[in-house]
Amino acid sequence: QVQLVESGGGLVQPGGSLRLSCAASGIIFRIYDMAWYRQAPGKQRELVAVISVGGTTNYAESVKGRFTISRDNAKNTIYMQMNSLKPEDTAVYYCKGAPPGVQIIQGGYWGQGTQVTVSS
Repeated sequence: QVQLVESGGGLVQPGGSLRLSCAASGIIFRIYDMAWYRQAPGKQRELVAVISVGGTTNYAESVKGRFTISRDNAKNTIYMQMNSLKPEDTAVYYCKGAPPGVQIIQGGYWGQGTQVTVSS
């Protein structure tokens, strides 16, 4: 079965950095578009960053210049390097993968999430 397993979350001070990872299994990873979403308490889940099969990336305006999404097809893993973290980045971060023919904003598979807390 499809599994997406996130790791790397934790507590960090404002201005600090974290790197999230999402390891995929049960899919042909290299043909999946992948993305990171996040959901803060009391808010809707929002798209943070997307990386296509070909490596094209897109980011939410709120994280541009601070977050970098990448993928390693040999390891079936995506990453998100998060720098200059702010308290408003506090959320549960979710990995998502979409198979060919499915737009990632409309469908796909979810991971279980990893908590990121930015606080002094």
